[in-house]
Parts: sequence; C-alpha cells; structure tokens
Amino acid sequence: MKFNKIILLFAALAILSGTFSGCSLFKKSSNKSNKTGWAYNDPKSGGFEVKKITEQATGPGLVFVEGGMFIMGQAGEDLYRDWNNAPRRVSLDSYYIDEVAVSNTNYREYLHWLERVYSDPNVRRGALPDTLVWRHPLAYNEPYVRTYFRHPAFNDYPVVGVSWRQANDYCLWRTDRVNEIILVNKGILQLDANQKDANNFNTDAYLLRLYEGMVKKNLPDLSNPARGATRPVTFDDGILLPNYRLPTEAEWEYAAVAPIGTINKEKAVERRLYPWDGTSLRKNDKRDRGRFMTNFQRGRGDMMGVAGGANDGYAIPAPVRDFYPNDFGIYGMSGNVNEWVADVYRPLSSEDVHDYRPFRGSVFTEIARDEEGSILPKDELGRIRYDTLGYNPTRNNYQLGDNRNYRDGDILSSIYYQEANLAQPDLRANSSRMYYQGIGADNRNMSSMVSDKSRVYKGGSFLDRPYWLSPGTRRFLDEDMSAIDIGFRCAMDRVGNPRKK
Repeated sequence: MKFNKIILLFAALAILSGTFSGCSLFKKSSNKSNKTGWAYNDPKSGGFEVKKITEQATGPGLVFVEGGMFIMGQAGEDLYRDWNNAPRRVSLDSYYIDEVAVSNTNYREYLHWLERVYSDPNVRRGALPDTLVWRHPLAYNEPYVRTYFRHPAFNDYPVVGVSWRQANDYCLWRTDRVNEIILVNKGILQLDANQKDANNFNTDAYLLRLYEGMVKKNLPDLSNPARGATRPVTFDDGILLPNYRLPTEAEWEYAAVAPIGTINKEKAVERRLYPWDGTSLRKNDKRDRGRFMTNFQRGRGDMMGVAGGANDGYAIPAPVRDFYPNDFGIYGMSGNVNEWVADVYRPLSSEDVHDYRPFRGSVFTEIARDEEGSILPKDELGRIRYDTLGYNPTRNNYQLGDNRNYRDGDILSSIYYQEANLAQPDLRANSSRMYYQGIGADNRNMSSMVSDKSRVYKGGSFLDRPYWLSPGTRRFLDEDMSAIDIGFRCAMDRVGNPRKK
C-alpha cells in the first residue's frame, strides 16, 4: 500500500511538472522574447538576433577600474589659495584605463603606421612630438632632442612633447587598430598591410559600411531569406570594443587615488593625499624602506639624489613601470610625467558639477549628411565626418552642441546675458565674452589665459615639487601646445555590469 502511494505521488508531480512547463507564466527560454513569444536568432521568425555576451573583453594595455563614490578635488593644503579644485562628492561608473602611460615605442608605432598608409607626409609630420621641448636657454639638453624619443634605450620611457590634440588623435587611431585586429583574429577580415590613404580600416566607417576590407568570412545574415547570406559585423554583435579616449579629469583622479585600497567593510577609512597610503613620499615596508615612491624634484638642484645612493635615480622621466603601482595596479599616476585629461579647464571646477561622471568639454555631434540625408564621403584620412549640433531651444537636457563654456564663459554667464535671447540664437550659441578666444592678431581682446582650448593636465612630474604629486591638484595648457613633462594614457568605457566577473 505504501509502495502504491509513492507511485501516485511521483505521478502527480510529473503531471504538475508537465502542466507548469506548458504554462507561459513558468516557461523561460533565452531563445524567445518574453514579451512577444517570437523566437530569437531564427530565420523563420524574421532573424532578430540577440547575442549572449555578458562580459566585455579587456582591450590591450588596459586595467579594470571598479567605479564608485569618492571625494574629488584638493586633498592637501591649498597653497595657492585660489580655491581651484574644491572637494566635492561625485560618483563614477566602472571603466578601463591604461596600466602605464603611452611610451616612446607605442607612439613610434603610431607614426610608422601613418607613414606607411598615408601618401601625404604632412599627416605624419603633424603627429610628430615636439622634441625641441627639451631645449632650455640655460641648460645643455641637446642630446635629449636627438635621443630621448628615438634611441632604443628610451623605448619604455613615457612619450613627451605631445599636445592634447595629438594625444586625442592617437586614441582614435588606437581604437581602429585594436578593432581591426579583433576582426582579423575572429576570422572575419584578412590582415591587410597594404591599406592606403582613405582606404584604411576605420571603426565608424566599417560599421556604416563605408569600408569593407578584405573579407574572409562574414557573419550569417539571419534576416536575409537568401541561402548562405552573410553580413559584416555590427556593434550589436558585441565583438568590437568601445573607443579608446583620454580619461576625464574625474576618472583620472579616481584611478590615481585608488580608493578601493581605503575601504574597510564598505566604509572609506582614509582620504589619500597621494596614490599610496600616508603622507610620506618614501616606501615604508622592510624590503624597500626609504625608497621614494615616484620620480620628482626633491629641492632646488636636486633632481635624483647623490651618486652611489641616488634615491629616485632619474633626473628625467623614468621608464613607465619603474616605480610602484597603486591598488588598482596602475603605474605612474603621480610624478614622472604629468598627463593630459579630456576636460576643458575652468578655475571654479567644482561649481555646478554634475554628481555622476562629471566632465567639462562636451561637444555633441552628429554624422555629417548632404541635403538629401546621405552620409558625406569619408575625409582624406578615411574617417567619418561629423558636424557639431546647433542651437535647439526645444530640448530639455541640452540646447547647444558645444558645451565647453557652459555656465562659465558662455554669454549667459557673462555680463552680456541680456543679449542672449531667443531672437538671437546664433549669439547665444557662439558668443564667449568671459575668456580669451584668440580674437585679433595682436591680442587686443585678450582678457584671460583661459579659453575653450585650455585643457587640464594632472599628476606632477620629474620637474615638480611634492605639492603637484597629489592627484587633486590641477593645471592647464592650450590643447595645441606641448611640454617636456606632459604625456598621456588612454581610457575606455565599461559596458554592462559594473562589476567584473
């Protein structure tokens, strides 16, 4: 009798299981839409494709930075009393940043590609770092003019003499080379070392189907009923990486102080002055006790220490991995060379800052099209042309395309704000009365060294005193200028889950 009850129990469970499995409320399938019931990735249902990629691949040279809240801005005493970077609490999403600064070898690879691909020598010439930044009227630095960037002994040293614009162009080029080799490694494209002029792989041009390349095997086109139909990769496939770019000031500073190393049970127990614990510039563990944590100027005339016991050991920039990494595993975020960031400089950086991913320098664009709506041909470098958006008073979140001087330099923030009315949209969109904009050859209209071309650089260098080694300090330089002590590194957005699996 007991045996029969057990059989009946199992039979009842089987019936219930079959009933629930046939009920749409309990049926789960990643191959069907949970809203319409139509099948995914099925040519018979129209071929709508849903990829099952949940983890972003880490691009070459990058390390993962888990985002969070941190106190951005001045951490030490404000010696200049300019209130230039007042502390404020902001939040960042997770992202990626270069483990080390871009080196001489990295940049020479870029120049080699430009020379090999473009017939116009001016393209490569415009990307050359200014090696003359080493010259000084009262110093003998002439050997570095010839050797620092070119000699193999300096291969792993950070590139310097690169302007903000040149650094930004390098990021664009790196995006294309990384995505191109991804498609080659996936067996989609063949490696083409004979690309020439505008006919070269550009990520945007490829996605817009304005560049085809040497196709090896495209992906199946499930939406095309023709047998064996194929298509190029799209961004929806999750194969291509987001753009390499310069980090924002907030991202750079967050990556430098590495607050993940100051967390104890979800509480921040310390606000770091430097990328390491404490206020000392020397290592305090037993193995390397007393060694400087970075490369900087210790005092007037003391660039490296004394012979036989030189401490940081470098009177010029050091190799990119020569000093200690921080808690994110990132090298060289303090000292050695300053680094460009993406932001446009304004003195009152903390005013009106956004709580999430703060950034000044947004210029919103759209793909350039002709009067009929067709995409314009690629430019001479093989890149897609973009136009800056104009004035649009109907939008709530933004009205101008160029927001570099938003609330600090535009006409609404100046004494001429009464002139900015809807009857004069061009004046409102283009006028910048507060800061110098390069009006007049003799600079008669110059009112400030700050402009919409002023870009922030951070980190301190081998020429700087300890004050500038704190990630909360900041300076600026025109985006077309370069210096002996400014280099750069790249960053990349993190898509999807902010926690890396």
